[in-house]
Amino acid sequence: MSFPRIAAACSAGLLIFATPAFAATAAPITPKSTPAASAVAAVPTTPLQAALLQAVPPPQLDARSWLVTDLTSGQTLAESNAHEQIAPASLTKLMTAYITFKALKDGTIKRDQMVSEPLEAYHTGGSRMFVDPKVPVSIDDLLMGMIVQSGNDAAMTLAYAVGGSISTFVGMMNQQAQQWHLKGTNFVDPTGLPDPNHHTTAYDLSIIASHIIDDFPGDYARYFKVKKFTYNKITQPNRVSLLFTDPTVDGMKTGYTQEAGYCMITSAQRNTPSGPRRILSVVIGTPSEHARVADSQALLTWAYQNSEDVVLAQANKPMANVRVWKGTASTVGLGESRPIVITVPRGSAKNLQTKVVPPKALVAPIQAGQTIGTLQVDVSGKQIGSYPLHALAAVPQAGFVGRTWDSLRMMFAK
Repeated sequence: MSFPRIAAACSAGLLIFATPAFAATAAPITPKSTPAASAVAAVPTTPLQAALLQAVPPPQLDARSWLVTDLTSGQTLAESNAHEQIAPASLTKLMTAYITFKALKDGTIKRDQMVSEPLEAYHTGGSRMFVDPKVPVSIDDLLMGMIVQSGNDAAMTLAYAVGGSISTFVGMMNQQAQQWHLKGTNFVDPTGLPDPNHHTTAYDLSIIASHIIDDFPGDYARYFKVKKFTYNKITQPNRVSLLFTDPTVDGMKTGYTQEAGYCMITSAQRNTPSGPRRILSVVIGTPSEHARVADSQALLTWAYQNSEDVVLAQANKPMANVRVWKGTASTVGLGESRPIVITVPRGSAKNLQTKVVPPKALVAPIQAGQTIGTLQVDVSGKQIGSYPLHALAAVPQAGFVGRTWDSLRMMFAK
């Protein structure tokens, strides 16, 4: 997308693709193939749409807080206490990873750059990568050690490498959280060790996770699917145990402290009739490691079995060609630069209808990307969504003669 630029749509996003032709009246929608589980345009879930999804009850879970999101459509399918503040434990390291990936992209650090572990990192408790402070370590190995092995020493060393100090790096983490409007989140350190002022929510974590997948797909694939990593002659397995039992799971992260309980974020992608479909589950505060695995698998299974994605339109394909007055072109195509997809209960796609609602009069100049008209989506005659459409091309203003002629034509067209 920049898919999150669903930006805060993971919990409330309903995404759609555009339909290929203007419809003066509602027309049934048939699912189409989507090119990938990628960038889509997000809008809030309506009450009726939420009711449709709730028609299929989610599983009963042990988690204190949880959420399941379709990242292909950007819709939250179900949640419980998702905006309740919680201690994130090592799930914090997702934001640490994101800030490090940004630094790699910006060129302020390099993957093969060798750094030394600060004493503060060496003395940090909890899970470890077992970095030797006397032996330089690469940024690449530190990312492996933090993501695969959940090493607190790795997270602290990365924070020093990127920010120069822990306080500066934590400031970068919180600044990013503010840019994404993560109102329930405040970070105190890059590891997630207990602190009363260190907190987030299941919803906020889903936004961080979706940004990693969308903004840095190469880094996500490089690190998060790795099942084990050896450093300093010590091999540790990835704690996301579903990587070993579900071939469609390709990451994310686990966490545990006594306060947080057992937590896990899991991402899976499966091929479906409408194209690749990615589901993200967030499970917080289960009583055991087994329970967090069972809850995560239950949410993935429930989402894939009981709902489906419907592609309403392909990216950059006109849904309608609308009359333009006083321009160098007489029409302009309306559509979206990103796919428009909607998630519905399985079997209900046949009840979807769409209608393009164009403006009454469109006068040049028109800028490419300018919001013009809406796509209305109905189920059985009831509206469940209305999504802005945009001009797919610019239409400059016509010369004096063309504008004058169209002014006369508009008078008679009223």
